[in-house]
Amino acid sequence: MSDTVEAQQKNSRNLRPLARLWPYLLRYRGMVIAALFFLTLAAATTLALPLAVRRMIDHGFAATDSAFINKYFAMLIVLAVVMAISSAMRYYYVISIGERIVSDIRREVFAHVTRLSPAFFDINQSGEIVSRLTADATQIKSAVGATASVALRNTIMCIGAMVMMIYTSPSLSVLVLAAIPVIVFPLVGFGRSVRKRSRAAQDTLAHASAFAGETIAASRTVQAFNGEAVAAARYGDAVEEAYQAAKAAVKSRALLTGFAIILVFGSIAAVLWYGAQGVLSGTISAGTLGQFVLYSVIAGSSLGQLSEVWGELAQAGGAAERLTELLYEVSAISAPAVPVALPIPAKGIVEFSDVHFSYPSHSARSALKGLSFKVGSGETVAIVGPSGAGKSTIFSLVLRFYDPVSGTVKLDDVDIRTVTPEALRSRLAIVPQDVTIFAASIHDNIAFGTPGATRDGVKAAAAAAQADEFIARLENGYDTAVGERGITLSGGQRQRIAIARAILRNAPVLLLDEATSALDAESETLVQKALDGLMKSRTTIVIAHRLATVLKADRILVLDDGQIVEQGTHQSLIQQGGLYAKLARLQFETGAQDFLAAAK
Repeated sequence: MSDTVEAQQKNSRNLRPLARLWPYLLRYRGMVIAALFFLTLAAATTLALPLAVRRMIDHGFAATDSAFINKYFAMLIVLAVVMAISSAMRYYYVISIGERIVSDIRREVFAHVTRLSPAFFDINQSGEIVSRLTADATQIKSAVGATASVALRNTIMCIGAMVMMIYTSPSLSVLVLAAIPVIVFPLVGFGRSVRKRSRAAQDTLAHASAFAGETIAASRTVQAFNGEAVAAARYGDAVEEAYQAAKAAVKSRALLTGFAIILVFGSIAAVLWYGAQGVLSGTISAGTLGQFVLYSVIAGSSLGQLSEVWGELAQAGGAAERLTELLYEVSAISAPAVPVALPIPAKGIVEFSDVHFSYPSHSARSALKGLSFKVGSGETVAIVGPSGAGKSTIFSLVLRFYDPVSGTVKLDDVDIRTVTPEALRSRLAIVPQDVTIFAASIHDNIAFGTPGATRDGVKAAAAAAQADEFIARLENGYDTAVGERGITLSGGQRQRIAIARAILRNAPVLLLDEATSALDAESETLVQKALDGLMKSRTTIVIAHRLATVLKADRILVLDDGQIVEQGTHQSLIQQGGLYAKLARLQFETGAQDFLAAAK
């Protein structure tokens, strides 16, 4: 986590993590006020019962007229009805508030996470983030709803019962009030321990969930290498670690609850003994003692339940801390305070000027070293080089997934750091080598990134990418669901979907990361024709691993160790006899040998 998040973590130990939920509560003041009203009404009704019991004991049974007794029993029924209605309404409002707040938090956290720069995802597992959005959010929902309601209700009842105890018998109240510090201070200490252990339990569970998600997503690879036993063992270890952490948290909560109950009801027993002596001596009436004991029981049971929900609130505090940490995470890439507008119409000029760059997770190693080049409007430039030369890094900087350590990257003569990321990326279309296909329909996958795209537009893009023929053969055509990561499609089909997506976007700058690498020879020829037509009207940068795809490029940049070591056309680079000529000789000779071997 970043330094900002660590600072927030330290502050949360003082301000309490659940306080971060307060702004969400303020959005629904009406519901909160209604919940508090019915909660208070239910508590007040409960506190009124001992008064009726005292009157019954001291006066009701001594009266010769049974009407007195009937009146009090009728009043008890009225109190019961009021308590039932207020309790039902309290439950409705508090649970609704919990559901509403958690929905808001999930939506805001997800929206914020999707805007974080790739540097965040380089060091954080997606499975753990999902765990925070699900398991931790559920814990918060329980706290904001039922648990917080129970805690507040018992707090009101405990305070109200103590006030009535003092009103009923000041002398007996001294004994109870003297015991309160002995009860409360240990509860606070235990609560801190519970929250710490609960946070540890949630962290370990999130790690287990992250591993499970990663393994399930790669189930075919796991089975292909007979890795089921290893994966199961590793997940079992992670789950066991989470269990041990949860067990420690439960142990703390159990000790907290037991300790509180012993202190609370021990003090009640002492008060009851002392009051019984007063009844025998005639200093207080039996009704007064009964009323006081009932208030003592209410206060004691309220404190006992508070000891239980305190642990649950502490656990929810750990969940709130983990979830809201994501909201405090600051993206390494952000829009400038006063953004500059890109020129209209777009020219599609891309320029690197003395760019140095190192990935945040590998800051000691330079990925680019003083890189400078310019791609003119409508020009097609291919970037080639050995693995690790920095080709993909160029695309990451053009898309502003990262910012250079030094130097500038410009689009249409404007430093891309001075424009909003949304404005920059609206002028870029990319076909990556590792195609991302979502678990949605063919139409939705092609239209992704082009809001409001029509079916005709999607079909036209698919036809240009030579994808319409295989789509037509599918049972539901463009409405066919392709499964998670497009598992029901072949590699070539997935890549043609990605090409159609880029065609539909119709951006002035096209980024192709070996866009035809997963196609067979026939499909590659057809798609290459489509790309040739697409590239004529826009600036194109091509990362090429197979040199046969760059023969028609206006210019070829040869990268090695983050620097341009050669540039020119295919023929001129071959004549130079340098790195490009070496790469070409290896690829074309290997390709010819493979062809001859296949022919035999």
